Amino acid sequence: MTVKICFIGGGNMATALIGGMIGRGYSASRISVVEIDAKSRARIHEEFAVLAFEDLASGIADSSTIVLAVKPQQLHTVALQLAPLLNGQLLISIAAGICGRDLARWANTQAVVRAMPNTPALIRSGMTGLFALPGVTAKQREQAQSILSAVGKILWLEDEAMLDAVTAISGSGPAYVFYLIEALQAAAVELGFSIEDARLLSLETFIGASKLASTSHEDISVLRQRVTSKNGTTERALLSLDANHVARHIALAAQAAAARSRELGDELGNA
Repeated sequence: MTVKICFIGGGNMATALIGGMIGRGYSASRISVVEIDAKSRARIHEEFAVLAFEDLASGIADSSTIVLAVKPQQLHTVALQLAPLLNGQLLISIAAGICGRDLARWANTQAVVRAMPNTPALIRSGMTGLFALPGVTAKQREQAQSILSAVGKILWLEDEAMLDAVTAISGSGPAYVFYLIEALQAAAVELGFSIEDARLLSLETFIGASKLASTSHEDISVLRQRVTSKNGTTERALLSLDANHVARHIALAAQAAAARSRELGDELGNA
C-alpha cells in the first residue's frame, strides 16, 4: 500500500509538492494537510481533493511521512507539538537554516531529512538539496526522494553544512535570475523597446539559453565562447561585465546568502 503523507503547512511549496505527486500518480486519498487558516485549508481540499485538517493529531494519523512546510520561525513550536504524537514517522523539513540535529532534539526523533527546494518546483522544474540524519532508514530516504523528485531534480548531500550552500545557489538562485532578467529588460527599454517587447526579448533569451545549456554536454564556458566572436558585439559586452567584476559580485552575493542561512540556523536553533 502506498505510504500516507501529511503536510504541515499549506503554502506554495506544499501545494507544489502535492500537485507534483498527484501528477505522477500518487493517490490524493493518501495525502493529508494540516493548515490553521480556514480559507487555505478549503482551497487545498478543493484543488487537490486531499484531506485537510486544523489540528496536528488528526492530520498525521496513520502517516508514515510528515513534511514540515512551515516558516523557519514556526518550526520549533510545531516540532514541540509533534513530539508526543510521533511514532517513528519520517520528518522532512523544508525550512531554511534549521539544523537537523535541532529539529531532531525538538521533535525527539532521529528520523529527519532536511530538504531545500526552490520556487520552480511550482512548475515541476525545481532543484532540491537533501540531507538525511544517520537515523533515517534506506526506505525513508526513498520516500523523501520520491516526494521531492516529483517537482524536479534532487541532489543528496553527505555534509549537512552544504545545505547552506544549496540555499545560496539554488534556493535563492531564482531571485538572482529574476534580477538579471529585470536588468536585461530595463536595458532593452533604454535601447528603445516597449516594455512588452523588452519582456519578450529578455524572457525568451533566458529560456532559450537555459534550455540550450541543459541539453548540451559541453561546459557552459564553451557555449559562451561560441557566442563571443573576436572583436564582436558580445565580446564588447562581456569585457564590460569583466571590467565591473560582475562575476565576483555574484560570488559575493551567494556567499552572503550562505552566511545568512547559517545565521538563521544559529538564531533559531538555540531554542
